[in-house]
Amino acid sequence: MALYPTDILTLLTPRLRGLANQGRRKKSGGARFKLLFLAVIGSLFWLAIFTVSQRVLTYFKGIEQIGDILGYKLMSMILIVSFALLIFSSILTSLSRLYLSRDLLLVHSTPVAGYKIFIARWIDSTVESAWMVLIFTLPVFLAYGLVYRAGILYYAGTLATLMALMINASAISTLMVMTAVFFIPASRLKSIFIFLGILFFMVIYLAIRLSRPEQLVDPEVFDTVLVYLTSLQTPSSPLLPSTWAYDSIRAWLCGTRESAVLNTALSWSFAGMTGFVLILVADGIYFKGFSKTQTAPGRLFKNRISGRQFFTFLPGPARSFAIKEIKTFLRDQTQWSQLFLIAALVVIYVYNFKVLPLEKSPIKTIYLQNLFSFLNMGLALFVLTAICARFAYPAVSMEKSAFWLVKSSPLSLKSFLWIKFFIYYPPLLILTEGLIITTNILLQVSALMMALSTVTVFFLVPGIVAMGIGIGAAYADFKAENPAQTVTSFGGLIFMIISAGTIGLVILLEAGPVYHLFMANLRNLPLPLSIRLWAAAAFGAALIISLLAIVLPMRYGEKKLSQRDR
Repeated sequence: MALYPTDILTLLTPRLRGLANQGRRKKSGGARFKLLFLAVIGSLFWLAIFTVSQRVLTYFKGIEQIGDILGYKLMSMILIVSFALLIFSSILTSLSRLYLSRDLLLVHSTPVAGYKIFIARWIDSTVESAWMVLIFTLPVFLAYGLVYRAGILYYAGTLATLMALMINASAISTLMVMTAVFFIPASRLKSIFIFLGILFFMVIYLAIRLSRPEQLVDPEVFDTVLVYLTSLQTPSSPLLPSTWAYDSIRAWLCGTRESAVLNTALSWSFAGMTGFVLILVADGIYFKGFSKTQTAPGRLFKNRISGRQFFTFLPGPARSFAIKEIKTFLRDQTQWSQLFLIAALVVIYVYNFKVLPLEKSPIKTIYLQNLFSFLNMGLALFVLTAICARFAYPAVSMEKSAFWLVKSSPLSLKSFLWIKFFIYYPPLLILTEGLIITTNILLQVSALMMALSTVTVFFLVPGIVAMGIGIGAAYADFKAENPAQTVTSFGGLIFMIISAGTIGLVILLEAGPVYHLFMANLRNLPLPLSIRLWAAAAFGAALIISLLAIVLPMRYGEKKLSQRDR
């Protein structure tokens, strides 16, 4: 088995030329606006991360004795979580690039060895899965260098260490994917997504527990200050690549070059070893696993629900589309298998409220409970936005090339979109209201805050779902290999921004009146007429915004969808 860089480069050439041609292609005014908009949003987000990181590190730096320890502990937490994100992203990307891409049949028909195809695809997968994590962790480490006044070697060494961490994460993930695809029967290939969801939950949970974030703010759990300081300085597992990266970056930051070079070399030597093992394993099992993917996929669980008994009140065409939507969701295991992951995240979300140490706060508990309840309302709606981005936004794009059947059917596009809306709206409403009510019970909030949060969520949930369906229809991508990835497109960014802006606007409108209502209720004081008028105007404006959020996106999506040929 001989490696020729020219062969690998030839296999990568179509990808490289595609990127180059995309940059040289003449862009229309709309395309230029999209590019400029994405650049501005990305730059603002990058600057926000840098600013927050610099302020936090400056604050830590000013704390005597334990300031540097807190800063280093934060760095360890960031690297552990970044490594976990890289693992999960690499799993999804390598599965798509190595087994599910449409052009793989053409590539494998060429007179090129299978391991060479694998190397080219793995390089492509590594870059695609890691570039975003690299870009948005750089401002954090840039802030470290400026706050700690590191030399030029720190920045070069940190970049080299992060690149090694990404290669290690990609190699480990790809090994797991190849092994899973080789042993799982081809007829049940997509069942691997259940394994991926559970694996992601385990990795994230392990990352959070290894970082032990509670030690940063609660020294009272230790008997002495010495034990507290010792625990903060306790390193993570020495077997984790993120630990080597942490030791390397910390050494570069402190100026101890020998230790920095040693740990950087350790990361790169492991990357070289895993890369070598990866190629050997791929030469033996990659093509066999790819061959299995060409068989018809089977389902993990048989679906015997017809759905006809649930939609008897709908006319014929609408009932057929509703039943089709339900069956499509149940048959696509890449969709419903993620419900396991969402359930795990919901449990973690609720558990975090259960263990909040409210009694240790200098603020009175009753004030803090209701403040958290109000903020939790916005947080739960942001969680809903993320879930809608995964399920509701790509709902129209899921039609793919069969969308012409929808346009040629006797069902109008308006009815088609509203069917999509009512399929996703009830479960998402139940989920969000369940989160709000459960966390409010754990916080033991007042009846006023309980009623306010549940009513606000009740009126905002349909607007967020409608924005997901409507904007997803306006920017539908029927040619995407994986419609779930359309949320990372320009339309997905627009949806996230508009949804977040709507939630933030409603929260701001209600904040002032809610404060006065809560204080008057707590002190048993009468509410002045001016405050009542203000509250009525604010809640009325919030209601109008919630209703417009339902109607306008659906109309916009219908209009843009009707203008498409397919």
